[in-house]
Amino acid sequence: MCREAGHTVSFATENGERAYADELMISGRELDPWGFIPVLRSITLVGRVLRAQKAARDAYRRIQEDASFLKPAVFASLVAEDYDGVIFPGGHASGMKPYLESEALQRFTVSAFEAGEDKGGPLVIGAVCHGVVVLARSLSEKTGQSVLHGRKTTALTWDMERAAVNVTKFTRFWDPGYYRTYCEEAGEPAGYRSVEYEVKRVLESDADFKDVPANDPLCKLKNNNLKRDTRTDFRASWVVRDGNYISARWPGDAHAFSAEILKALSE
Repeated sequence: MCREAGHTVSFATENGERAYADELMISGRELDPWGFIPVLRSITLVGRVLRAQKAARDAYRRIQEDASFLKPAVFASLVAEDYDGVIFPGGHASGMKPYLESEALQRFTVSAFEAGEDKGGPLVIGAVCHGVVVLARSLSEKTGQSVLHGRKTTALTWDMERAAVNVTKFTRFWDPGYYRTYCEEAGEPAGYRSVEYEVKRVLESDADFKDVPANDPLCKLKNNNLKRDTRTDFRASWVVRDGNYISARWPGDAHAFSAEILKALSE
C-alpha cells in the first residue's frame, strides 16, 4: 500500500541479512496434533485456520523478489532524519528476541521519536503486535522513560495472546509455549510477560493502553480472533492513533493500520 501511494520503502535488520517469515505461519504445518510426525505434518486442519491468509502469503512471496528486502540496512546504521516514517512490525515466538532486544534498534527508536522538528514535523511512527514492545523498551535519555510514556497505544492484548496459547497447547502439545515469546518466571502472575502487560508497565497510566470498548457496536467482531480486515472493509480492525504515533494489535488490523499510516504521511 505504501509503494502504491508513491512512497519509497526500505527495510532493516539487526545484521543486514534478509528476514524470514515463520514457516509455520506460512504453511500451517506443525500446528496440528500430528504435526510432529514427518509423514503427516503436511496435512493441515487447525494449521489452515491459524496460518497467514492467502493474500498475506502471496505478499510474502512477492516481497522476496524485492531488492531492498533482500539487502536490508543494519539497525546500527539507521539515521532517523533520513526517513519520513518508521514501522515496527510484529511476530511471535523465540525468533523475535533479537529484534525485540536489539539495543541498536532501541537507540534508533528513541531518535525516531525525538527527530523531525527540522523537517517541519515529527516522523510518522507505526507499531503493531510485538513491535510495540520495541517501543516500550526504548528509553529516552532526556526523560529516563519509555518513548511510550504519556502516549496512548494498543498492542497484542493478553486475551488474544492467551487464546492462541490455549489452542496450541493442545494442537502443538509438544511445544505448548510456541505462541509465547516470553513466558512467566516462578512467582509471576499469568500474563506478566505478555505484550499487553509489558507495554502497560511503561505507560503513564494503564488507561493509556487502549482496547476495544465493550460498548463498541462491533466489539464482538473486532475481538474475534478469526476475523481480519481487508483493503475494503476495516470493521474487524482496531487501530489507535496518538498524534504521529499509530498502533495496532495483530495482522487482522493490518489494512486499517496501513491506511492510517498513509493518512498521517500525507498530512
